Amino acid sequence: MFIETETTPNPATLKFLPGEQVMASGTREFRNEDEAEASPLAAALFAHGDVTGVLFGRDFIAVTAAPGVDWSALKPQVVAMLLDHFVSGAPLFAGPDASGIVVPSEDEDLGDDPADADVVAQIVELIETRVRPAVANDGGDIVYRGFREGVVYLAMRGACAGCPSSTATLKNGIETLLKHYVPEVTEVRAA
Repeated sequence: MFIETETTPNPATLKFLPGEQVMASGTREFRNEDEAEASPLAAALFAHGDVTGVLFGRDFIAVTAAPGVDWSALKPQVVAMLLDHFVSGAPLFAGPDASGIVVPSEDEDLGDDPADADVVAQIVELIETRVRPAVANDGGDIVYRGFREGVVYLAMRGACAGCPSSTATLKNGIETLLKHYVPEVTEVRAA
């Protein structure tokens, strides 16, 4: 097995590609050791001590290093942990399956006005079909949190969280796209 690595726009995060499916659908982010207990792989990465974030995507694992950590030293250790995991066939999540696992989120959905249902459906479809795939290419994820009075609230995950260019991505990329296709959108903000 060969695990490829890719840089992301966030210098603290590397994207690891094991060449096989990681998650059947969606993403799962772990922001600390307590959350990582749901996954033996995430727990092992956090146990290293230099890891501050892990995001499982469809075909990648994005790992965020602590401030000041040198990736040249950490990268081979992460690759070794990933190789051990995938070669052994170990489960990604603790327990018989992942159906009962819930990773608590600090973000709450803002709730949408039922009168905006058509607008929200357009926004969510654009995020799912155009934005999320592009963000996943950079080792991250974006989650819809709500729409109120013309403002779309989104949460950045993985490599995108804390990325120096995340504000530009929200304002210049996503906001421009949403405003173009959904005239009711006046602004995009990080939730």
